[in-house]
Amino acid sequence: MIRGAALLAALVVLPLLGSCDAPWEGDSDRTETARDFPPADRPVAPTVSTKWSTEEARDRLNEAEDVMDSADVRPGMTVADIGAGDGYYTVRLAQRVGAGGRVLAQDIMPEVIERLADRIARERLENVSIKLGAVDDPRLPAASFDRVFMVHMYHEIGEPYAFLWRLRPALRAGGQVLVVDGDRPIADHGTPFRLLVCEFEAVGYKLLSYDDKQHAGGYLARFVPDGKRPAPEDIKVCENP
Repeated sequence: MIRGAALLAALVVLPLLGSCDAPWEGDSDRTETARDFPPADRPVAPTVSTKWSTEEARDRLNEAEDVMDSADVRPGMTVADIGAGDGYYTVRLAQRVGAGGRVLAQDIMPEVIERLADRIARERLENVSIKLGAVDDPRLPAASFDRVFMVHMYHEIGEPYAFLWRLRPALRAGGQVLVVDGDRPIADHGTPFRLLVCEFEAVGYKLLSYDDKQHAGGYLARFVPDGKRPAPEDIKVCENP
């Protein structure tokens, strides 16, 4: 297991783009690899913390177990935790999928990846790998995942169309993308549900189910691929309600 500084030396650190409170003003403000895709017509919430709440408080509400049950996460699955932060879901997903399964924990902040690597080593999570992603690309291997989780982080994605478009090939047949977020304005660190569905549909997903998960901070939305991915230039931008 690679730890600390050795981990960062082993990764190609991708350029990061700071969060902002308004849509991109022009292509010069955007990551070059995202410029084939339309910019989102909405704000991007700044990252204020890698913790939504304390792990103890979340476990008292049975948050992770309930969300994983609703997502039908089973032993032997391969799962991605996007925006893994300090690893609350990573650790519990690793326990749920067991020795026969795999978890890939991803984040775009090198310092977060370093802390997460230390935790994975400390807790001896042999079925967990880590990945440094980018603001417009989760950088997941193709046809690899049964479930992809994005928990309390979707409102921080600066390039949702590019990100979701590049995420789709990572799903296996029957794979799902799970989003946990609050049905409130992005400025309040949530994603209006109608906007979430629109952005997913714009790049070739359909809504499979919606569950009210107030104890998890809002809702759980499940999406699956639907039809062909549109060409980047054909993606229709959603209006922020």
